[in-house]
Amino acid sequence: MEVSRRKAPPRPPRPAAPLPLLAYLLALAAPSRGADEPVWRSEQAIGAIAASRADGVFVASGSCLDQLDYSLEHRLSRLYRDQAGNCTEPVSLAPPARPRPGSSFSKLLLPYSEGAADLQGLLLTGWTFDRGACEVRLLGNLSHSSLRNGTEVVSCHPQGSTAGVVYRAGDQNRWYLAVAATYVLPEPETASRCNPAASDRDTAIALKDTEGRSLATEELGRLKLRGGAGSLHFVDAFLWNGSVYFPYYPYNYTSGAATGWPSMVRIAQSAKVLQFQGQAALDCGHGHPDGRRLLLSSSLVEALGVWAGVFSAATGEGQEKRSPATTALCLFRMSEIQERAKSCSWDFQTAEQNCKEGEQPERVQPIASSTLIHSDLTSVYGTVVMNRTVLFLGTGDGQLLKVILGENLTSNCPEVIYEIKEETPVFYKLVPHPKKNIYIYLTAGKEVRRIRVANCSKHKSCTECLTATDPHCGWCHSLQRCAFKEDCVPLDNYENWLDISSGAKKCPQINLFRSSEDKTTVTVVGSLPPRRSEWKCVVKNLDTGRELCKGRSPPGRVCTCNMPTRATYKDVLAVNMTFSSGSWHLSKRFNFTNCSSFRECPACIGTDCAWCKSERKCIHPFTACDPSDYKTNQEHCQVAVEKRAPSKTAGGGRFTENRSSRANPGLQVFYIKSIEPRKISTLGKSNVIVTGANFSQASNITMILKGTSTCDKDVIQVSHVLNDTHMKFSLPSSRKEMKDVCIQFDGGNCTSVGPLSYIALPHCSLIYPATTWISGGQNITILGRNFDVIDNLIISHELKGNINVSEYCMATSCRFSAPSFKGSKARANVTVKLRVQETYLDCGSLQYLEDPRFTGCRVEPEGDTELEVKIQKENDDFNISKTDIEITLFHGENKQLNCSFENITRNQDLTIILCKIKGITNANSIDTSSKKVRVKLGNLELYVEQETVPTTWYFLIVLPVLLVIVIFAAVGVTRHKSKELSRKQSQQLELLESELRKEIRDGFAELQMDKLDVVDSFGTVPFLDYKHFALRTFFPESGGFTHIFTEDMHNRDANDKNESLTALDALICNKSFLVTVIHTLEKQKNFSVKDRCLFASFLTIALQTKLVYLTSILEVLTRDLMEQSSNMQPKLMLRRTESVVEKLLTNWMSVCLSGFLRETVGEPFYLLVTTLNQKINKGPVDVITCKALYTLNEDWLLWQVPEFSTVALNVVFEKIPENESADVCRNISVNVLDCDTIGQAKEKIFQAFLSKNGSPYGLQLNEIGLELQVGTRQKELLDIDSSSVILEDGITKLNTIGHYEISNGSAIKVFKKIANFTTDVEYSEDHCHLILPDSEAFQDVQGKRHRGKHKFKVKEMYLTKLLSTKVAIHSVLEKLFRSIWSLPNSRAPFAIKYFFDFLDAQAENKKITDPDVVHIWKTNSLPLRFWVNILKNPQFVFDIKKTPHIDGCLSVIAQAFMDAFSLTEQQLGKEAPTNKLLYAKDIPTYKEEVKSYYKAIRDLPPLSSSEMEEFLTQESKKHENEFNEEVALTEIYKYIVKYFDEILNKLERERGLEEAQKQLLHVKVLFDEKKKCKWM
Repeated sequence: MEVSRRKAPPRPPRPAAPLPLLAYLLALAAPSRGADEPVWRSEQAIGAIAASRADGVFVASGSCLDQLDYSLEHRLSRLYRDQAGNCTEPVSLAPPARPRPGSSFSKLLLPYSEGAADLQGLLLTGWTFDRGACEVRLLGNLSHSSLRNGTEVVSCHPQGSTAGVVYRAGDQNRWYLAVAATYVLPEPETASRCNPAASDRDTAIALKDTEGRSLATEELGRLKLRGGAGSLHFVDAFLWNGSVYFPYYPYNYTSGAATGWPSMVRIAQSAKVLQFQGQAALDCGHGHPDGRRLLLSSSLVEALGVWAGVFSAATGEGQEKRSPATTALCLFRMSEIQERAKSCSWDFQTAEQNCKEGEQPERVQPIASSTLIHSDLTSVYGTVVMNRTVLFLGTGDGQLLKVILGENLTSNCPEVIYEIKEETPVFYKLVPHPKKNIYIYLTAGKEVRRIRVANCSKHKSCTECLTATDPHCGWCHSLQRCAFKEDCVPLDNYENWLDISSGAKKCPQINLFRSSEDKTTVTVVGSLPPRRSEWKCVVKNLDTGRELCKGRSPPGRVCTCNMPTRATYKDVLAVNMTFSSGSWHLSKRFNFTNCSSFRECPACIGTDCAWCKSERKCIHPFTACDPSDYKTNQEHCQVAVEKRAPSKTAGGGRFTENRSSRANPGLQVFYIKSIEPRKISTLGKSNVIVTGANFSQASNITMILKGTSTCDKDVIQVSHVLNDTHMKFSLPSSRKEMKDVCIQFDGGNCTSVGPLSYIALPHCSLIYPATTWISGGQNITILGRNFDVIDNLIISHELKGNINVSEYCMATSCRFSAPSFKGSKARANVTVKLRVQETYLDCGSLQYLEDPRFTGCRVEPEGDTELEVKIQKENDDFNISKTDIEITLFHGENKQLNCSFENITRNQDLTIILCKIKGITNANSIDTSSKKVRVKLGNLELYVEQETVPTTWYFLIVLPVLLVIVIFAAVGVTRHKSKELSRKQSQQLELLESELRKEIRDGFAELQMDKLDVVDSFGTVPFLDYKHFALRTFFPESGGFTHIFTEDMHNRDANDKNESLTALDALICNKSFLVTVIHTLEKQKNFSVKDRCLFASFLTIALQTKLVYLTSILEVLTRDLMEQSSNMQPKLMLRRTESVVEKLLTNWMSVCLSGFLRETVGEPFYLLVTTLNQKINKGPVDVITCKALYTLNEDWLLWQVPEFSTVALNVVFEKIPENESADVCRNISVNVLDCDTIGQAKEKIFQAFLSKNGSPYGLQLNEIGLELQVGTRQKELLDIDSSSVILEDGITKLNTIGHYEISNGSAIKVFKKIANFTTDVEYSEDHCHLILPDSEAFQDVQGKRHRGKHKFKVKEMYLTKLLSTKVAIHSVLEKLFRSIWSLPNSRAPFAIKYFFDFLDAQAENKKITDPDVVHIWKTNSLPLRFWVNILKNPQFVFDIKKTPHIDGCLSVIAQAFMDAFSLTEQQLGKEAPTNKLLYAKDIPTYKEEVKSYYKAIRDLPPLSSSEMEEFLTQESKKHENEFNEEVALTEIYKYIVKYFDEILNKLERERGLEEAQKQLLHVKVLFDEKKKCKWM
């Protein structure tokens, strides 16, 4: 059902008062409101839009241009035209009052060169920036730099107009731009220095070669404005019949008035010179007294040879002149415009003067039958669909209308196919979807929507669908509904679809005919869908449920049901007839009640009965009648059905205007004064009042509403003549539009009353304030739109129901006084509702809180002429304004003074209301005599008493005395504290000096004398197997992949290979495809660095057995990376892991160097880690923070170290089943520190057992306990027990060897715990070990030996410990480094030699002569990408646990290692970090060794390709069946399918990848089938 008043006669009389619910549904049901339509929202108002054939939609807003996909859901790219990263408008552009043309910084948006075999698609853009610059860019990506550009091509004024078109012409088939623009705005207000040079100021139209070096350097011609002519506003540009046409109109940009008639200028579509072919004026003024001189929108319907334009008359300031006839759609034949265009100097300069002096251009008249007059059109787009001309119209209140022209180009009543909820005016340009003709792009404000061009689903039957004559809709048999052809499946079967050309007669209908005198046949006529299953038909008696007839037929034939003529069938009053085939079915209910009562053929057949012609009577269809006389169709009735004229009751009907005057016109004169209201909602209004004179003298009064010119008029009978001067009408619901109203008395002439507007229902956006007090009376404001059509404002309370409140409403706001709810709950939420007719619209909620509470007031004089009153109020959530509050001061004998409100100040505890009384003469006397203050807040009235201050004088006397006492006491306490502090500081300085001397001497002695007993024999090196080494290297942060890749591959059936994975495996072995995929993925913004690393690792695993192929891929990607890096800084290449190739290189090095790592570097590396651990554990280690006295890293230095000593323990290991060997030594002497925790002592005891016996004890640390044996007593040693020291704030100090006072030679027993042993304990912040909380209360907790003195610590005292640790591991470290940069047997590892030679060759190819560049490449590829990763992560190579402290020390070693490869000379000073200073003297030696290493590799004879391939083949065979490669292929496919469209588009653009494209589609099909199988 539609909003529009389409009248299909005969129409029943309209009731006096329309049903409110029905009217509401009528107003809202028809047009789509846009819940599901895709919407793109820009930051600024949209200034231009265009759609390309293959590259999406382009939207210009502010200073940005966005490239969107066709669904408007994704932005493909963005161009910042003014400032990078900023789309804001350089100058704020306020939307002008319509119908004035809008302003925009974007002037041209022209996609072209699309579909050309030898060219890419191009986009020509024009902007106001840079004096009207124009650019040519590739359509595929806006971020690419422009191909060509030029200035002074388009208008440089935001309000100036520009129109252009690009075409191909000439022998060379080049592209040319014909552009018309308002280059100069002569009005002084808009003139600016962006105007072109003086010689170009008169230019109106220019022709340019777009393929030249610059768009502005060479013009092929100009068409200039006639001297003295004003500005022209160009609306559009298009090509037709070998010419370029520019619709325009003369326009004064200052006044906003058109200064002449809209016209069309024509130039030749030429490649040589601009040839002026004349201009013609356009007249679309029919129906408006002033004519329509503004041209708002333009569209060429090329297939019809017709141009459509939306024209408008001036509307004045504030739209007060807008009427139902302000705008119009007019259609002009292009052949007539071309014929009447004359080359005269009317608006343009021309050399040809074949016109008479004073001759004016002849105005071309539009096609009269097509003209459509409307109150507020803004835009038009026309097209031809199935030989029907379809026009889409935008309106100023956000509607999209659809007009279908008849055979004679006659306009029908437009259908509303979409409404924008916010009622934003539609942009002047409507853009069709370039690929799917079922969509159109609707632009309004900052939004673009993709709208379906028809609401097919509203037609519920085939007949209704096809009689609607909408060429976009048709009947789909398979869906059994009205739909777009694109939605009807299967598409390839033309019999499945009925379009409007088929006509409603083709619709399948159940038909009854008499096959013989005693038999009635039921069958289906019309077009039927092709079915593969048999047909079934059933006729069932609805009264009894019994089947009267049942039939079947094969798929090719339609089922029929034969009903015999029986007397019993006369009693069958209602039957249901059903035809079905598979899922398709058609049913109809027939009612045969009272057939014999009808006397006429049309009435008989209209009630499902049959007409027996020979007997001239109406019969039951199942009774006897000769077949030739049996009629069931209206066409067989001899008398045509007469359409009865509707009765003119209160509802009204079609109107045939009667221009005849009354019988005696001089007898009575009727006078119309006004109509109220002038605006009503789309629901209509039941009490519209018309005022005038002599109303009671008329017997028949009707109101006639005339809206859109092509729609029927509404005729409404008067509801009630109230008196001689007032009468009331009840207006029906309607669509949004302005209508002309006239009143007709007794069939006479219709007297005009003026316009009446149907507008949308009110919409609320804000209620302010949203909180008020329970007594009410506060002024509440509602903001929104269309409030001038509400009937009542209602407050809905849960207990008191609906309360009508008086309101004052304008179009965009309503004000009302909050009603009182005193007596109900102190807090309540009420709903504010708007009543329109009988419909209630929720507007929001209003919260009621307790009344404000006032605590007191103060009155203070300001001089003698002014009083200041401050009222104190408890803090609350009310927003009190000046209009809400009234304050009165009472003084003397009931005298009153009004206090003027100033402001409200909210403090932390109270709110202060300030008001002032001005213009008085005795402020001081009034202050002393003032008594109270009255405060009125709405309905709330309170009296506030003044604050009394009886003790002020006493307080002023006592305060100085107390102040003096406090000052003397403070001075005494301060002096005592100062002396005490000086004494303590002296003691602490003496202690610190002594401590510094001792620590420095001890550090010097340790450096000269200490030697670490390095354990040379540490047993077997615990290497990880290759599988775990590779996985930890490939996935350092993704431990979750270890399990899925380490599935046992040997137990799997080799034949059980997934077909989809096999196809994918074959596809990634296509080098061109794989490289293209990797490059495409890396261009995706959401393909993160983590994704790149994972993809490279999955690829390495998938190609683990194809290392030769993987190496070739690595070469190609590295070359491509060099191409990228060479454009910027080649020295940065391979420095960070930001691409797939960089992670791939790390993995490749790990695979190829795994053998070298195990055989040559592994043993010295393990020795380094072991030695470092020994040195760290030689001194104190804080178990909470892991900081130690001996370390390489200053950040891990334990400088708050206590005094400690070594304790030798005699440890006895209990004999356990896990370790019963007779050769095991169970009595061991172990050295620990007295500051070690019990857990640390356990670790040292375990390590001593392993060193002594060469094998572990057999239990885990958490499974054993320690016992101190003193004589016959045993005491279990624990980190925390009942004897633990608890410091302040509940912090527990862990027990140590010293805590238990264990001395040298004490016996310790190691025993196996019986049960309830725990895992490793993670201590929290509630525990401490060596680093104690910084508090004086803890000075004496370090044992009895140190009681009474607190040690001061300075971190720099212990920096010698870093040097001590370095000296201890120095020989081991140098052995490790030299094992890495050595050449065993004078041969470099194959991978290193091969890749270094590859880098040398690439540098030579790229003519890179700087040797530093190649050195940096090699350093970034081997030490940085591989060795540093290994040195910092020993757990990648060995089955050991890396502690955070070891990690900190290895970071220092790794830094020294990389410094050895650096070419930069280090400039270190005294303030340099210790991590750098530690190895500063060693680095120069290492650098020389590294240079020799690189030179030795370069001097080795190059590897042959066969040698490298043989090495890679052997490595591949070593690692067969190591990993579950199918998992890796599956993960790779996940990335491919995530970016499937982008990859497919890239393959389509690359030549030679057609086969790979087919294979990729085949792989996707296989994976999709596999996914379906899993679901099934």
